[in-house]
Amino acid sequence: MIEKASVLIEALPYIKKFYGKTIVIKYGGHAMVDEELKNSFAKDIVLLKYIGINPIIVHGGGPQIGEMLKKLNIESTFVSGMRVTDKETMNVVEMVLVGLVNKNIVSLINSNGGKSIGLSGKDGNLILAEKLFFEEETFYKTPEIIDLGHVGKVKSVNAELLFDISKDYIPVIAPVGVGEDYEPYNINADLVAGAVAGAVGAEKLILLTDVRGVLDKTGNLISSLTVSDIENLKDDNIIYGGMLPKMDSVKAALNKGVKKVHIIDGRILHSVLLEIFTDKGIGTQIVL
Repeated sequence: MIEKASVLIEALPYIKKFYGKTIVIKYGGHAMVDEELKNSFAKDIVLLKYIGINPIIVHGGGPQIGEMLKKLNIESTFVSGMRVTDKETMNVVEMVLVGLVNKNIVSLINSNGGKSIGLSGKDGNLILAEKLFFEEETFYKTPEIIDLGHVGKVKSVNAELLFDISKDYIPVIAPVGVGEDYEPYNINADLVAGAVAGAVGAEKLILLTDVRGVLDKTGNLISSLTVSDIENLKDDNIIYGGMLPKMDSVKAALNKGVKKVHIIDGRILHSVLLEIFTDKGIGTQIVL
């Protein structure tokens, strides 16, 4: 009982500090699949809301999209880890992210005592997107421009809509944007989370992953980084692959005024609470 009281006392200054603040959380990886982790995550989010913090959730769904495309016998093509998204594939992406994954997360939060609303970029023009063209260096050292179809990047975020909703509800955002041509665009969820955090002036951006955070060459956790450290770690091939869009999200958020970004292991029960309300945290925190 004394240990439980100590935990609450340790959390108290952080509860006071973040009261009334907005925290954007990118939800993805194993935490979206394992039933115990899913319920742990939902309870964390509901608790944040009840103690006066405004959480905004942005979710991924790559594995679920891949599974549905396989069932429908639609072949997936990737360029440097990005899914080429033609119109048929985009229909499936939207169906899975908005109609299935998003609603499941909303239901999970509501069933754990919260009040949540699901959104996509189309709702109230929440996420205006523009087409993303990928540049790949050729043998002759000249870039080849590759059209990825309905793959986009964030042009702007309707922060006012999120302010209104988050007063009473927990927004859950699917990373589907809408272009000026009113066509839907599939956007990397990490990049959406960074753009949303910057637009609403979030206190923190938290990215849930399937690793402990940023690791050094020997596999040890790097507990704290600055933006200038990121480029050095890229040059040393310590940051590569799936961590690269996360770092783009990190830089975008911090440059827009977000105070801290945290990359944490979503495979740990109550990882969000452990990162926010304990002195040491469990992942990598990044600041300007």
